Amino acid sequence: MAETDPIEARSLVRVYGEERAVDGVDLQVSTGEIHAIVGLNGAGKTTLMRMLLGMVRPTAGRALIDGHDVTADGSDVWMRVGCLVETPFAYPELTVRENLRAAALLHGLERARIDAEVAMAIDEFELGHWADRRSRALSLGNKQRLGLASALVHHPSIVVLDEPANALDPAGVVFIRDLMRTSAEQGTAVLVSSHHLDQLARVAHRISLLHRGRIIGTLDPSGHDLEEEFFDQVYRYDRERGAA
Repeated sequence: MAETDPIEARSLVRVYGEERAVDGVDLQVSTGEIHAIVGLNGAGKTTLMRMLLGMVRPTAGRALIDGHDVTADGSDVWMRVGCLVETPFAYPELTVRENLRAAALLHGLERARIDAEVAMAIDEFELGHWADRRSRALSLGNKQRLGLASALVHHPSIVVLDEPANALDPAGVVFIRDLMRTSAEQGTAVLVSSHHLDQLARVAHRISLLHRGRIIGTLDPSGHDLEEEFFDQVYRYDRERGAA
């Protein structure tokens, strides 16, 4: 029997009114792989990720996690998944430590392990100074770190990150890059979207270009000028279809 990809999109479509936000996307992420999605604003990246995570129901097609249809299967599937999409997980009235405990509980981590894992996450994400501060008082960058720590506190085998470097300083961007690389080396399947093409090129095994809701091509992570190739493919696609 063929091995099941941890993340798979099969002809996914999402329609809002007359707009096809996602238009027949096929995509796979393998064990130990970092698969990046890039595209202009409004290309459909976040909608695609939200469908893969069961947050948005597809108009057509299937979204699969470890071979399980995300619209039909039970919550045990999500114990293996960590995600940060659009807004970092954080209850504003809770402290950083309390938020991490809540995230661990919601992901089904054994209660006996929670305190130790929360302490490790606070250390790894350099949140010690703010550990007992309410999250509403955090800077945008530290809220992003908290959101990432919450997504990973339970050591998921599948990770979906939408613009994980948002609001982070250069040191934080490097930290996220190294975190993704280490996670993949340990067998985690990572799906990530980002506008930082240069950073993605340092870690991604595959880069898919999403435009107008469709995967229109790929970028070679080892390519000489990813930005030039990105825009060449986008403009070529639009010219061939007479798009404005």
